[in-house]
Amino acid sequence: MLRTPAASAVSSLLTRQSAAFLPKPQTTLRCLSRTSAPRPKLVTQSPAQKTTARPIATMSATPLLELIKARRSYYPLSKDLPISKERISEIVKEATLHVPSSFNAQPTRVVVLFGAEHEKLWDITIEVLKGIVPEDSWKATGDKLNMFKASGGSVLFFDDEETVKGQQTAFPLYSDRFQPWATQANGMLQHTVWVALEAEGLGANLQHYNPLIDQKVAAQWGLPASWKLNAQLVFGGKTGEAGEKSFIPVDDRVKVFGA
Repeated sequence: MLRTPAASAVSSLLTRQSAAFLPKPQTTLRCLSRTSAPRPKLVTQSPAQKTTARPIATMSATPLLELIKARRSYYPLSKDLPISKERISEIVKEATLHVPSSFNAQPTRVVVLFGAEHEKLWDITIEVLKGIVPEDSWKATGDKLNMFKASGGSVLFFDDEETVKGQQTAFPLYSDRFQPWATQANGMLQHTVWVALEAEGLGANLQHYNPLIDQKVAAQWGLPASWKLNAQLVFGGKTGEAGEKSFIPVDDRVKVFGA
């Protein structure tokens, strides 16, 4: 499959990240398999497991910034995927491998759902919310959830609480920071996957039906109890353009001193 210049830029940029804290070659991605990554430990990797980051002094940030600017929330989405399921899985794995985390703890876990497995997720969500949402408000909620179900797939992002607790035990001085740091790592991964998928022609939108669906999701796919659901990235074929996006003045948000 031919890759667009934007897709090549994503692949190049993902492989040029942090040389100081590189994760092990195992990934924390599940595509409905029953294998899970072992708890990360702060140990020195063998030479065979290490990857050397390439110099980036001659690279420009412009391609990355253009991809970030192009990322939008798309609704509704179709089941017609412009790239293969294998390519989508590859993107998620590469992003999971290279997105950094504090102390190289690698606390993020991922599940990718396609086809009927994706539809099961939204059937679960419909079932759970139907028991909570008032009947006179259900139609709008049900229509929205069925819109997500009609998409091509979902990426589920989790924090591994066992990893977080291990870091809290190993480094008690920072014990109150490891959960926020894990959440930050998760957010970076969500954004990276979102940008990368849209760079290759997909549309996506990010949802948060956790913790309402957590227990049923874990039971449905046999996930470890330590995996705490953080977000659901819905993806699929674009059916139209994204809506308008407005911005408050950036100078109200960014202050620069000494320039």
